[in-house]
Amino acid sequence: MPSRLPNILAGPYLERAAHRRKDEAHVRAALADPLTWFVPVWQTRNFIIRQGDLMAAHFVTGMQTLCLTEANDYVLLGEFRGHSVFAVGLSGERPQLADPTVDFQDLRMLAGALPPEEAGLLAYARAMIHWRETHRFCGRCGSPTAAVDGGHVLRCSNEGCRSQQFPRIDPAVIVLVTDGERALLGRQASWPAGRYSTIAGFVEPGESLEDAVVREVHEETGVDVGAVDYHSSQPWPFPSSLMLGFTAYARSTDISRVDDELEDVRWWTREEIAGGAVALPITHSISFRLVEDWYDSGAERPLREEPGVRMWQLPRR
Repeated sequence: MPSRLPNILAGPYLERAAHRRKDEAHVRAALADPLTWFVPVWQTRNFIIRQGDLMAAHFVTGMQTLCLTEANDYVLLGEFRGHSVFAVGLSGERPQLADPTVDFQDLRMLAGALPPEEAGLLAYARAMIHWRETHRFCGRCGSPTAAVDGGHVLRCSNEGCRSQQFPRIDPAVIVLVTDGERALLGRQASWPAGRYSTIAGFVEPGESLEDAVVREVHEETGVDVGAVDYHSSQPWPFPSSLMLGFTAYARSTDISRVDDELEDVRWWTREEIAGGAVALPITHSISFRLVEDWYDSGAERPLREEPGVRMWQLPRR
């Protein structure tokens, strides 16, 4: 089987240079370097520049430009296109921007419209800033935390505690369930009419990924699955998930929802999907890729070439 290309937001888009994080002299020099790039994040939104119909990440040079002087306000991301790169969280009111082509926007919906390596970098920055903002205090004693190791460790300021916190991710399984000729998709009540997606849920403590797939599918759909095959993974920092994609094969097809997480669950044929009977997930999500790979494995024409297929969003490039 040929190797798959990385999902959007994944891949070797930068040199993380983790060994540099503990080198305080290097971090200080990089912060002062006028060639260093900063990736601002404001209220989980990323800095985007629009150039006609194209969009790209907008980088800031010079930390004075951001009106911030404390190194603890930054997270060293690594090296990108020959530049040291830091994420920086902006607080307060929406920054006033003189350039109408740049703005803070939601990466979740725009990632597929950006150059893939830039989308990955912005996602990394968003995830790190979210972690920093939600772990300002020690989980053991409640004292304030202080950033060390280039912003990748938060250490308790209480000398009697000094516990350390590290960036966290929440593992979640996401699965395309098939009986061979049909795919099982569900929808949440809050989604616009017609939107459906693959089945997903968080992995619980003491649970393997395969066990989580079986449990989540049964809880949300009532369908029992047998073989579970790993597909690929995708960082999904909205706010801090790692999506672990699988294909699972149904042993039963009767739908009987055990919980009320989904409003509706249905089996869909390739013909129905190609004809636009269901709106598929955004194309830069692993959910769409799971559907696409299943569809293409049994269709004469690729899913992306079907004129009638309907999407949540068609990203612009």
